Formats: sequence, C-alpha cells, structure tokens
Amino acid sequence: MLLTVGREILPRRWRGLARAVAVNRIGFFRRVWLTRFSYPAADRPAVRQLLRQRPAKILELGLGTLDRTERMLQIAASLRSVHYVGLDRFEARLPGDPPGVTLKEAHRRLHGFGRIQLVPGNADSTLARLCNHLGSFDLVLLSASTDRQNLTRCWFFLQRLIRPETVVLQETVREAEARWQLVPHGRVADLASQTILRRAG
Repeated sequence: MLLTVGREILPRRWRGLARAVAVNRIGFFRRVWLTRFSYPAADRPAVRQLLRQRPAKILELGLGTLDRTERMLQIAASLRSVHYVGLDRFEARLPGDPPGVTLKEAHRRLHGFGRIQLVPGNADSTLARLCNHLGSFDLVLLSASTDRQNLTRCWFFLQRLIRPETVVLQETVREAEARWQLVPHGRVADLASQTILRRAG
C-alpha cells in the first residue's frame, strides 16, 4: 500500500517516517521551550503528555478562561488532526465558580484547531446524557475549575470513556499552586465504585 506525501508516493513501511516528519513541525527548540520554560509552569506536565502521546481525541472537563485550552489545542493540532470535546457551564456559571468564557467565545477561539465539540452544562449531567455517544478518548483532562461535587459524580461515566491506553490527568490546587497529576485507571475504578455505593445508599 502506498502513501502520498506532497507529490511523493511512499511505501507503507515508510509511513512512520512520514509521521515523524510531520510531528517535528514543532521543532526541537520549541519543544524544549514548551516542556521546560513555558509559562505557567504548572501546565508543563500536561504539555509534556501532549507531546509524548500525540492524542487524537481529547476530553476536557472545565475550560475556565480558555487560555490553557487554547495553548494546548494549538500544540495538539500541530501534531495531528484533533477531535476535542469540552464540557463547561459557560453562561450557566454560578457566582462562586472560577471565571470563564461564554459558549460563543469558546467556539470562536477554538474552532480552527480541529473537530471541536463544546457542551454546556454541569459535567455530571452532561456525561450521563452523552457518554454512550462519545466513544473513548486518548487523553482526559480534569480541570480544577470543575466543581468538586460534580466531579465526584462523574467518575462512573468517565470510567466508560477510557480504554487501557487512555491517560487521565487531574489538575489540583494546593496552597494556591496548581498541579497536573496522573490518575491511574485503578483509582478511576475505585472512585466510580464509590459513586455507585453513594447512589445505592
């Protein structure tokens, strides 16, 4: 089977090389900048995961002001075609919620990065309604801007959206410092089980 790259036709065995060339569009120095020196430093672990994994399908709960989402989608889209699903309250944001953008503003800023699906509403009720239609994801980002109570009710549905290769990252804030941490699949299963027990109780 042949693969066309520009005007050249390459054998299938060279497909990996062609993909590697496409990935290098970011360049070595930009890669070093993004993973070691970019601001804010708290987002660097998530950026490193993007560069290492090159996810094609990303789910994010809680978009906030959209600054981080915009930066990360720009990186992801430079690596490959991206299907992004973002869940946020948007206009229904509560007075105590972190600041954020409107649905219209989010569409305007993100639409050029790939196939973008933005869904307004609480994360738990939205996932309950859509999880059977979303399929699985390569990367799941759980923002600290997501209401903790809503997130607690999300684990059961999140468990159905991941496969063995899926990476789940959760943003936590301690002493005013945000950090991204890996959530092992076993932990996701435990939290999903706790959700079921709370419902049964």
